[in-house]
Amino acid sequence: MIVCCGEALIDMVPVPVGEGPDRETGFLPCPGGSPYNTALALGRLGVPVRFLGQVSRDFFGERLIAGLRENQVGTELILRSEAPSTLAFVRPGHEGQYLFYTQGTAGPSLTPADIPRSLPEETRCLLFGSIAMTMEPLASAMESLIFREHTQARKQGREQPLISLDPNIRPFMIPCREAYIHRFETWLKVVSILKLSAEDLAYIYPDQDLNTALERVLTLGVRLVLLTQGSAGAGALLRRDQGEALRVHCPGFPVTLADTIAAGDTFHGAFLAWLCFHGLMSPSQVAALTGAELTEALGFANKAASLVCTRHGANPPSRAELAAFTG
Repeated sequence: MIVCCGEALIDMVPVPVGEGPDRETGFLPCPGGSPYNTALALGRLGVPVRFLGQVSRDFFGERLIAGLRENQVGTELILRSEAPSTLAFVRPGHEGQYLFYTQGTAGPSLTPADIPRSLPEETRCLLFGSIAMTMEPLASAMESLIFREHTQARKQGREQPLISLDPNIRPFMIPCREAYIHRFETWLKVVSILKLSAEDLAYIYPDQDLNTALERVLTLGVRLVLLTQGSAGAGALLRRDQGEALRVHCPGFPVTLADTIAAGDTFHGAFLAWLCFHGLMSPSQVAALTGAELTEALGFANKAASLVCTRHGANPPSRAELAAFTG
């Protein structure tokens, strides 16, 4: 089972209201948040998944909970709050630019003390990241969870769960870039899979070329880096036990673009789903992936991300839809 940890929020998506010269822009509330979207992608693909975070009891929060349940995502690890739901307004005409209303809202208010004392025994993977790691006390709660699970596994002499990070960086949410980078690099000591975009990597290591930046990430402890590059597809860089690196690239699927909302989240979920389908849900198994396996997994994830780009909003495909999709 995969546990997706972090923020669940309401994306306020701009929509036209009225016609002619009096036409205005309104906002349509849609469930969202990077780990929330990834949980939906996993649930629709048939992977056992639960969401861990704090969700409001207001009507937006009820909608978030309903969206999870409708897509076979377990809600047992969710803490409910009387605080209002977190809102993210998408800037009209500027896809990818957001205005977040977070202060005093439910999602960012989760504290380390609110984290469950233990996770379900069947947990094989923890997924975290996104703006959850820029808001306190939520960031500290997520951080304490991943380090606790890593430390407990080591003390018990067992392999740690697969920990997968998608920073999904929003620079305007980061008050101090240097402090964020320092903290980011401490997470990599326990992270097995790092999924990030070319834009994320450029923000983190602006003075390094792509290959140098990727190699630095591997030296910090990461086993596998997944780099999404939009229509150019995605690449993977894997560090093996012997120290050598395996590089793989998979082209994207040409599609008619509706928007790119949740494309990266869907890619992340679909890649983890492929690992789950093939029984490869541990750090040691990831380290032993072959070039052919990595290529197949990247292709599966690219296909899912491409399909979601043909739809408006965060609408990940089911496994049947993915099987039928030819691009």
